[in-house]
Amino acid sequence: MWDRTILLGLIGVCVPLSLVSFGGGPAIIAPLQHQVVDVHHWISDRDFVDFFAISRAAPGPGTLIAALIGYHMAGWIGAITAALALYVPSSIIVYGVAQFWKRAEGSSWRPAVERGLVPVAVGLVVAGALVIFEAGGFGPLQMLTAAIATGVFSARLAGPYTVFGVVIALYLGLAAVWPQVYLQG
Repeated sequence: MWDRTILLGLIGVCVPLSLVSFGGGPAIIAPLQHQVVDVHHWISDRDFVDFFAISRAAPGPGTLIAALIGYHMAGWIGAITAALALYVPSSIIVYGVAQFWKRAEGSSWRPAVERGLVPVAVGLVVAGALVIFEAGGFGPLQMLTAAIATGVFSARLAGPYTVFGVVIALYLGLAAVWPQVYLQG
């Protein structure tokens, strides 16, 4: 038998996040982490990072992390509850907004709304990335590496295997030359 309090708690966390997920799944990572780790203490920071990594590696949306948290809390019924609470409300709203948006094609206010939502979405996605960095124990070296890799990928200067190889070589070099800096990094 499952604990109804936990299922209601999952719904109480996931439904509001579903309604404010501007920018897609990555936009809710920071508030999800805050709720499940800091507010409800359902999982640790380390568990959150592990669940995040699994959800990103698995096929499907990255917000499968909610189902993983639900599964951790209440088994399969928790996973299903969390997934439905996260996907159904936003899906209903997206369907309604898409119908309205289609009818508003060519209106003068539509481009202004689109431009206004871009910084909101970007800010939420960046906040999610920072939460993962902090929860994962990333230091300045790892953050700098992520920033440089993002720049290289965005500018299409090199492919992932080249970047991975360079980063591994640099980290091994750092570990050999300055082990105390690398290990604290």
